[in-house]
Formats: sequence, C-alpha cells, structure tokens
Amino acid sequence: MRESLIPVVPMSHTAHIRNHRKPRRNASTLAMRAGVAGGVLSTLAVAGAAGSANAAEPVTQTLELPTLTADLATQLAQSADATQQAAANYELQAERDAAAAKAAKQAKADLADAKKKAEAKKKAEDARKTAAAQAASRSSTRTVLSSSAGSSGSSSSSVSAPASGSVATVIAFLKAQVGDAYVMGGTGPNAWDCSGLVQAAFRQVGVDLPRVSQDQSTSGTPVSLSNIQVGDILYWGSAGSAYHVGVYIGNGQYLDAANPSKGVVIQNLSGYPATGAVRVL
Repeated sequence: MRESLIPVVPMSHTAHIRNHRKPRRNASTLAMRAGVAGGVLSTLAVAGAAGSANAAEPVTQTLELPTLTADLATQLAQSADATQQAAANYELQAERDAAAAKAAKQAKADLADAKKKAEAKKKAEDARKTAAAQAASRSSTRTVLSSSAGSSGSSSSSVSAPASGSVATVIAFLKAQVGDAYVMGGTGPNAWDCSGLVQAAFRQVGVDLPRVSQDQSTSGTPVSLSNIQVGDILYWGSAGSAYHVGVYIGNGQYLDAANPSKGVVIQNLSGYPATGAVRVL
C-alpha cells in the first residue's frame, strides 16, 4: 500500500511571532455591533418619543382650554343676566314705592282740602242761619223804622227833603237791610250787591231801576253833590260807567252794600266822597 505523502511547506522565519496588527473584524462581529447600535438607537427613539409625548401634554391641556373658557363665558353671561334682572326688579320696586308715596301724599292733600271745604261750607251755613235770624229780627221792627224814618229824615238832613212819603219808604227799607251780607250779584232778601240793593229799595215805591250801577248812574235827573237830598242815588266813577252806587240818607251819610268784608252799612261821605248823584223821586 502506498503511503501518502504530505507536502511540507516551508515556514517563514517570523511565523512564530504574534502579529502586532489588529485582527480583522469578521462579519458576525460587525452584525452584532450593528444590532447593538440599532437597539441603542431604538431606545433613544423611544425615549425621544416619550419625551415628545411628555412635552406634548401641555398642548393637550391647552386644547382643553376653549372648552373651559366657553363654560366660563356661559356662567358669566348667566351671572350678568341675573344681575341685570335683579337691577330691573330693584328699579321696578323703586318706581312702585315712589308711586305709592306720591299717591299717599296726594291723598293727604285731598283730605286736607276736603276738610277745608267742609269747614268753609259749615261757616257759610252758620253765616246764612245767623243772617236769617237777624233778618227775622229786623222784620219785626220795620214798621217802627218806617214811621220814624220820615220824621228823622227831614230833621237830620242839612238840606231839605222832598215832601213825598216815597223817600221815607225807600230809606226805611234800606235801613232794615243794614247788617246783611254783600254778595256779588246778590238781589236779596238777605244778601246784596250795591246795585241790587238800590234797585230793590226803589222798587218798594214803584220805581223800576236798571239792574247794574253803570245804568243806574244815568237814571233820573243829574244833581250836583252840593244840592243832594235824602233819597238821591250816589255813584262812584263816571256817569254811564260807574262801578259803585249807594243812597244818600242825610246828615252827610249814605247807605250801601259796600263789600264782602263790610256788607250793608251806613258810611260818611267825607270818608269816601261820591263822584256824582241822580234824583229819581
């Protein structure tokens, strides 16, 4: 049997010396390192994603702010509506209180006015009753006054009086009304104005005089104040536009329905001189 020959390869004289150069990296080592590097990068990516996620959390909270703001705006609007309604209620209540106070004040004023009117009405009624009583008392003495007036009229006058008894009747009627009230437009029997009294007095003797003083001042015959006689009509103001009349009763006196404060009185001509006079009897 043939023996195999093993070739002998001569070795280098430096073959026993370890090579000082780095051994080459084989493919498996490179693959392992690449895998490690990939893992590290994956870990970093995951960490980065986690960091990004953590950094994004405020963004997520910010996205919720519009919802919170909308709710807050709704609450604020509701609060504003409630405040406005409360203010309107307060204003309405204030208006009602003011109206009630005004009504109470007006009612108080009306009550006071009603009391005043009632008192005035009572006073007027009392005055009417007093005047009626006085008129009744005077009526019982008219006959005496009528008889005495004729004699006293001629004797007390500074000028002569007419002989006619008609003047005495006029004077007696006038004196019987002394103390009666003055009322504008009054024609008796217990209240008179100036021309109403003169008209009624001369009606007693059948003389129909006009109703107002302006017309009475032009009735009859004009006479001067220096020649007046008992029974002459005196007037104040110009003839035809006189504002007041009375009757001369002698001794420098006249009788008239003077004014609301005096009523029917006897006065002196010296205190209130007449403008003119007319004679109808």
